[in-house]
Amino acid sequence: MALLLTEAHVTELLDIETAIAAVEEVLRHQAQGQATNRPRQRVAMPTSQLHVLAAGDKKLGIYGLKVYTASKKGARFLVLLYESASGDLLAIIEADRLGQMRTGAASGVATKYLARESADTVGIFGTGWQAESQLMAVCAVRRMKSIRTYSRDREHREAFARKMTSLLRVDVMAAESPEDAARGQAIVITATGAREPVLKGEWIDAGTHLNVVGSNFLAKAEVDVETIRRASIVAVDSIEQSKLEAGDLLPAIERGVISWESVCELGRIVAGRDRGRTSDDDITLFKSNGIALEDISTALRVYNLAVERGIGESVDFWRG
Repeated sequence: MALLLTEAHVTELLDIETAIAAVEEVLRHQAQGQATNRPRQRVAMPTSQLHVLAAGDKKLGIYGLKVYTASKKGARFLVLLYESASGDLLAIIEADRLGQMRTGAASGVATKYLARESADTVGIFGTGWQAESQLMAVCAVRRMKSIRTYSRDREHREAFARKMTSLLRVDVMAAESPEDAARGQAIVITATGAREPVLKGEWIDAGTHLNVVGSNFLAKAEVDVETIRRASIVAVDSIEQSKLEAGDLLPAIERGVISWESVCELGRIVAGRDRGRTSDDDITLFKSNGIALEDISTALRVYNLAVERGIGESVDFWRG
């Protein structure tokens, strides 16, 4: 019997702390060689795209995939979660909320390991769905005093500031300019749909930690080459997937500013295999692409909570 869980179920069961714990655990397993991740595959049609990501974790005893379509109607997400010992389907989970939370959680893990312990201010570019969980996650791992938010539409950023002030109980202010959102901030986040850089390296103070989230296409970049050049540490969730998707890093690599050999996977820092921040003046950068391991680990937490609380609809496949 598989469990069918809807968006409403996921919203009820999954908080940001649970998602952070799930992502941190699976990234550690990845660094220990106990987990396998396959980069996103895309099938393009004239009016839509199909996206598929697959992964498995030996320690957790699961494998699965996330599949979603993108069209003018929007995106529709599903996670299929399997028990690896038997191959049994455990759950079918609607995964828009799940993806939002695990994307924020990855930045939360990066912030936990790479930001200064004293980091208490945030600047964020973007005021959409993903921006919400980004702020939830950094506030879960550091005690924030203030947040500045910027997007091109003044009404949107002011409404977002009011909403997140109420949600996080932290003073969130709408910035007047992109530069105002970045200068003087201990943590800077980009969570936009921009094709060209919105963040300039010259705006970043020494000691800043950056979470670069918005792009997963080689033709799109939210940060400029100077941002990458100034970073002492450039971490990603998967080097293999970043080579296919990290448009934020590609220009710097093509110009010889950094090399793939100098990029590290976040899981290796989590597992203590690579060194993280060594100085309060280091600029650290996490380029998030979003990998299937993060989805299936978070999905397992949701599934276990659903079973524990008796939530969801049981569906019997492959009878006879």
